[in-house]
Amino acid sequence: MDLSTTYLGLELPHPVIPGASPLADDLDTVRRLEDAGAPAIVLRSLFAEQIAREEVQSFLHLDRHGESFAEALSFFPSPERFALGPDEYLEHLRKVKEAVRVPVIASLNGTRPGSWRDYPGLIERMGADALELNIYHLPTDPSVTGDEIEELALQAVREVKRSVRIPVAVKLSPFFSAFGHFAARLDAAGADALVLFNRFYQPDIDPETLTVVPSLHLSRSSELALRLRWLALLSGRVRASLAVTGGVHDGVDALKAVMAGAHAVQVVSALLARGPEYLATIRRELAQWLEEHEYASLREAQGSMNLLACPDPEAYERANYMLILQGWRAGRRAGA
Repeated sequence: MDLSTTYLGLELPHPVIPGASPLADDLDTVRRLEDAGAPAIVLRSLFAEQIAREEVQSFLHLDRHGESFAEALSFFPSPERFALGPDEYLEHLRKVKEAVRVPVIASLNGTRPGSWRDYPGLIERMGADALELNIYHLPTDPSVTGDEIEELALQAVREVKRSVRIPVAVKLSPFFSAFGHFAARLDAAGADALVLFNRFYQPDIDPETLTVVPSLHLSRSSELALRLRWLALLSGRVRASLAVTGGVHDGVDALKAVMAGAHAVQVVSALLARGPEYLATIRRELAQWLEEHEYASLREAQGSMNLLACPDPEAYERANYMLILQGWRAGRRAGA
């Protein structure tokens, strides 16, 4: 079965990619992912806050009055909280490139233009085949408008695109007021791919200690539905490649994403839970389904369930919404 796909201009043998996660921190695990058939490797993110902290520290060492600014460091997470500092990240990227033969996609996490300083260019020089920008922004100021937030993200994408020649993907949250319009603006700004969606980690509250407790839960297949909707809406309407991340746990999940329009399917939680070798299982299940249903190739299925052919997607969505609600009520009456 021909599972080949094109993502970020990269010709890949199949679409199932290990997404940004701690899996790529260890060279042995990176090799296990390649052995399991990973067509590309996405490194975890280097955060803009790490770069900013390093620059503040350099300034304090050079400035003889630096102690007066020492409190500035308290605004940044301590270095030991991160697996790799900025310099270590670049060195790790170089080592991963040497360890595997598949494309390596670096990742930067930030919110605004200027966040990453010279690091996009440095990452390119270290050999990255592409760069994923994780635009992770939780607006907390009620006076900031949606237009302002979008404009900051667009400026960041344009800035990075000007500084590198390698393809640039933009990883996004679904929480934009008119996501389709924003996706089109990112496409026009030169984004080579859109990755749907990053996950906002929801904190909990410990009432006994009166502290905010960070919490992390692996994704579930139920999270895929939101991503399928937007893949289907954007497929064929933007030039950029489309990738899904979050909610893919087996071959059928991957198939749904491809049918909705995904060119690449990023998997993290399933690999963290079951090990790097599980990637081969997802790829095998995807191929088996296509063969059993007599598809000639993955490309034949790609985008086959998008909404481009629907004359009025909004009406289609509302019709489904009404049917679901009415069906539930009818079910309650039938079972009464």
